[in-house]
Amino acid sequence: MTQDVKEIFGSPGGSLAAKVRTLAPSMTRSMQRVAEAVASDPAGCAALTVTGLAELTGTSEATVVRTARLLGYPGYRDLRLALAGLAAQQQSGRAPAITTDIAVDDPIADVVTKLAYEEQQTLADTAAGLDTVQLAAAVSALAGARRTDVYGIGASGLVAQDLTQKLLRIGLIAHAHSDPHLAVTNAVQLRSGDVAMAITHSGSTGDVIEPLRVAFERGATTVAITGRPDSPVTQYADHVLTTSTSRESELRPAAMSSRTSQLLVVDCLFVGVAQRTYETAAPALAASYEALAHRHRTSGR
Repeated sequence: MTQDVKEIFGSPGGSLAAKVRTLAPSMTRSMQRVAEAVASDPAGCAALTVTGLAELTGTSEATVVRTARLLGYPGYRDLRLALAGLAAQQQSGRAPAITTDIAVDDPIADVVTKLAYEEQQTLADTAAGLDTVQLAAAVSALAGARRTDVYGIGASGLVAQDLTQKLLRIGLIAHAHSDPHLAVTNAVQLRSGDVAMAITHSGSTGDVIEPLRVAFERGATTVAITGRPDSPVTQYADHVLTTSTSRESELRPAAMSSRTSQLLVVDCLFVGVAQRTYETAAPALAASYEALAHRHRTSGR
């Protein structure tokens, strides 16, 4: 992550809530209590020693340290400094408090405000946590691929279609697969020089993992876009791009928020590929625009 991006999206403490949401499923219950405490009250926890936080959460000092390390900090001291920085940002008004869930009787204006804030946070958290080394490697693979197959089910399938349509418009061969049987059938045909990509927030969707596994074993370069960096899909991925998501609620299922972060990653991939292939991508884009414009002109007669 470059310094400029860090300045835009905040310090490591600024993405703490996103880290907790992403990593919570892989934590023990005691570690989850520590993580939830520091995410919900950074100012209060920043004032506590490791012993104090252990007592507050009913855990041990060792659990507090392990949680800090899992969240990406060398030790509790580093986590405590990040919490203090995050608390200072919130007090200065630069980091708004997390919104409450949307209620059934919320006015539509409040729904718009809450959704806009959650979407903004999801995008910021994803950008702050995105591994640009992995992203650049995936871009390089896509730019030079003989063909690209993208697997996704449900809302992730819509994201897969979005990426393949973008790649097609700059002259690259790409296919989106939401049918698991067709996905595996096509994966068998892949080889070295091809790219296979799986899009799954949970990282455990079998219908997406299986074709990626087949592609991986056939020698294709494999990429996973997932909200769970330690999920089963990553064992067959040469490159892993991690997304964030806002809190799931009754009126806002995980598919909505995960799609937002997935689309950001897809846009980053597309722009990166277009940059790498600009000499051919620019004319291809111009041609597609002209073809669509011509269609609209003739259909309007």
